[in-house]
Amino acid sequence: MKDSFLEILMNPKISIIVAIGEGNRVIGDKGKLPWNIPEDLKRFRETTAGHPIIMGRNTFFSIGRVLPGRTNIVLSDTVWGDAPKEIVIAHSLKDALEKAEGAPGSEGVFVIGGGMVYKEALSVADRLYITLIHSRFCGDAFFPEYEKIFSKVVSREERESDGYRYEFLVLERG
Repeated sequence: MKDSFLEILMNPKISIIVAIGEGNRVIGDKGKLPWNIPEDLKRFRETTAGHPIIMGRNTFFSIGRVLPGRTNIVLSDTVWGDAPKEIVIAHSLKDALEKAEGAPGSEGVFVIGGGMVYKEALSVADRLYITLIHSRFCGDAFFPEYEKIFSKVVSREERESDGYRYEFLVLERG
């Protein structure tokens, strides 16, 4: 047996969840998503529900609220006196992962953005949930190259909605 039950409990699965534009890997523009795909938001909500989520401060501000049903861990390298009491502040990704350990649903931890946090998390993540939108978008935030790290396809589901063609992908390290 590769992993003992105890090792699995002690080492949560770290996942990244992201929606990206095909080709240039855009994830945002001026703090907003450059698309509106309700099915993607539903997938995000259902996949991350009950698990700790880790995000950068700018991502938190772009969402504009604490996401319910999840421990919200926000990375910030500055003192943040007016932070909502429902969030947990962490000063590094390592610190955020340590703080996620005791949270409800900590057997799976999700990194939800932004670009700099994703870049750092690629080195420790086990799984990648991508909504790959088959369009190019203009933007100012990008997802790092991942194809050489995450090449094992766990699942792929083609979709179309609201004029967008996209696919839900789940990838693991290959």
